[in-house]
Amino acid sequence: MQFEVIAKCSTTRARLSRMTLAHGVTMLPTFMPVATQAAIKGLTPEQMESLGVTLILNNTYHLNLRPSLKVLNEVGGAHKFQGWERNLLTDSGGFQLVSLSKFTTITEEGALFASPFTGEPTMLTPEESMSIQHSIGADIIMQLDDVVPSLTTGPRVEEAMERSVRWLDRCAAFHEKSGKTDRQNLFAIVQGALDPALRDRCLNAMIDRKSKVMGYAIGGLSGGEEKDVFWRIVKQCADKLPEDRPRYSMGIGFAEDLLVCVALGVDMADCVFPTRTARFGVALTHRGPLNLRLSKHARDFDPIDKNCPCPTCTGKTSKAILHHTITHETAAAHAITLHNVTFQAQVMGRVRTAIIEDSFPTYLRSFFADYFGDTGYPEWCVNALRSVGVDLLDGKDIQTVRGSGAKWEYSDAS
Repeated sequence: MQFEVIAKCSTTRARLSRMTLAHGVTMLPTFMPVATQAAIKGLTPEQMESLGVTLILNNTYHLNLRPSLKVLNEVGGAHKFQGWERNLLTDSGGFQLVSLSKFTTITEEGALFASPFTGEPTMLTPEESMSIQHSIGADIIMQLDDVVPSLTTGPRVEEAMERSVRWLDRCAAFHEKSGKTDRQNLFAIVQGALDPALRDRCLNAMIDRKSKVMGYAIGGLSGGEEKDVFWRIVKQCADKLPEDRPRYSMGIGFAEDLLVCVALGVDMADCVFPTRTARFGVALTHRGPLNLRLSKHARDFDPIDKNCPCPTCTGKTSKAILHHTITHETAAAHAITLHNVTFQAQVMGRVRTAIIEDSFPTYLRSFFADYFGDTGYPEWCVNALRSVGVDLLDGKDIQTVRGSGAKWEYSDAS
């Protein structure tokens, strides 16, 4: 990996970077669409690349089960298997310790899973996670971490955090011996749930191991915690992580969350949100999410967004036909997915432009004004951006702010 910071916002912690991997250049900040089982639901690899996407995410746990390492080794890795020629990141399988907890037993050795398909037991150790990711051939590979739900408290949080550090050492040792460090780049994952003291201890331990990793992720969030707590943990981590390494906040997908995280110093994010919500008939726009299932769209013959360059909006696809076909025809989910992935790419592309022009605070104010309109800014967004020098209210009446009780929703299925 080559990582170069090109420009920094003079107000916030946002930065523009160039990350060069074995399968090309990815400009940061970026959003990574999730292809859990080696496919973006509803889109082909050619379509993804035509939308300007250069980095997607596959899931280690799922690809190990299906199609299996035998198939991946035979074809030469996940890039060839799915026909994707750009950059690829793999989750380590650690998140499944939460999402499949009823099938899982955690020990110091690793995570013992019962396959949700066959019931067959599978031990995922740090070494095995690395071995699977080596077979997948991802450009960025994640350490196996011990993940607990973000609202967990008590001794289990400290246990998981300390184990994640030990597992990083095992991942790094196995990866170093593999001879694949020139093409596959190991990232550490900072844990500690919502406890700032434990987060700080984990940060110190992970930073001490900087020579073993090429980047850092902020893990253990986006699992039901209040957003006003979420952003403070992200800020704590981003403030302390090294300047010369990419910073990846895991499971982030809502537009407002992406922008806040970028302002706090995050470079990369991923989530199933834009693809999953498309299948429920929700289109993402700069005026906020648009539920095309509502009857008011039945006679609306305009596209989702006249200014959007995606094939859905530039073609002859109206909101009326999408309303008519959504949940009935796969073509509708396909069309909205095209649009939503484009929307996410445009948001991050405009972020990069604003950073290099040093107009990022202006872009933030404009985006939030359009996106939330008369509904009022989320209080947590106002608080978070004020912490890095941007006042969204800027003289506006306090009534334009709504409560901070919003919580995360996340699903492990793209």
